Amino acid sequence: MSQQIHHLTLPNGMILVAEVMDWVESAAFTLVNPSGSSRDPAEQWGLANFTCEMAQRGANGLTSRQIVEQLDRLGADRSAAVTAAHTSFAAATLSEKLKGVLEIYAGILQRPNLPADQLDDARQVCLQELQAVEDDLSQRTMQALRQKAYGDPWGRASQGTVAAIESIQLADVQQFFETNYRPQGTVLAVAGKFDWQQLQDDVAELFGDWQGAPAEVVSGAPPSRDYLHLPEDSSQTQIGVSFPSIPYRDDDYFQVRGAVGVLSDGMSSRLFTEVRENRGLCYTVYAMHHSLRDRGSVLCYSGTSSERAQETLDVLIAEIVKLADGIQPAELDRLKARTKSALIMQQESSGARAGAIAGDWYHLGRVRTMDEIDTVIGGLTCESINAYLREHPPRDFTIVTLGSQPLENPVEVS
Repeated sequence: MSQQIHHLTLPNGMILVAEVMDWVESAAFTLVNPSGSSRDPAEQWGLANFTCEMAQRGANGLTSRQIVEQLDRLGADRSAAVTAAHTSFAAATLSEKLKGVLEIYAGILQRPNLPADQLDDARQVCLQELQAVEDDLSQRTMQALRQKAYGDPWGRASQGTVAAIESIQLADVQQFFETNYRPQGTVLAVAGKFDWQQLQDDVAELFGDWQGAPAEVVSGAPPSRDYLHLPEDSSQTQIGVSFPSIPYRDDDYFQVRGAVGVLSDGMSSRLFTEVRENRGLCYTVYAMHHSLRDRGSVLCYSGTSSERAQETLDVLIAEIVKLADGIQPAELDRLKARTKSALIMQQESSGARAGAIAGDWYHLGRVRTMDEIDTVIGGLTCESINAYLREHPPRDFTIVTLGSQPLENPVEVS
């Protein structure tokens, strides 16, 4: 299928990027605004997440209940999230309902009510999110790993801290909104069945009057690459391992992504086969490539019993280090088959494609076409990936464990 990808920069600096998918009956969007948790004041971690919650509690004169009812009538499947870089809103609906859904989110981004009488309700939602993380030992481990791997503020968990959430007042939310919810740096990515000219007109009508100067650039502290143990009275031990990598925008990204895929994509991957199946050391194990705009990391996780935790960590590190010895043709063939299947599935989902478009524009300033990605994946060879691994072997590990007892480092951690 030939791809129809369009983009437009509004006079206020907001970016509209869209891909027409005539073979679907839906339309979806992902809207990312540069108001992520990296912009939280140091003493108010969690303010970006709190503001996102408050912004959805009424806008354009509509109450929270009225917004929910309207989105339900429009058949919108929606979500919101806060990352280090962005606050994002996403929704999918029938193509003819797209403008109606966009109109509601235009109000949320520009004219939220931020109702004082719902401040405590929003606070309770944020505290419940924090409690959910506290109860999820694997998520706690990986949050701590990201914090150490990226440093402050890029490694921050968006949920913040209990003390910060309890201290936030309405004036803090209002100030964060006024300072950070701006058109400059905002990307609206749309995918599905729509008319491009009509979409341009609708977006100009809904967002064209939005004003605001660019937000300040966020600087960060260097990461601390060492070992951290989080004590927890549990019969299980959670293990997180990371090592530095390259960002998505790097020319060699797909080389390292191929290596990580051999390590962890699917039940035939090295980690699943060696750590879980052959040795029976754990109930889950995986590795993933994670990218910020200017840096990346490979993040690995395993959950196991306390008795087998040390062996699990030793084998996990050994398999990661062994990547530098190279991959085999059969492994690469399996990876290519899985990757191409995922690309085909993405072409059937307007929501997935809108998310991918938004990510591409943020990282690259353009959209990679399916043909381009397919060509890059098809061009991967064992020789190219192995050459990259020889030059950039996994090293400089950060390790986080959570459980009853700390573990011994199987490698020197610097």
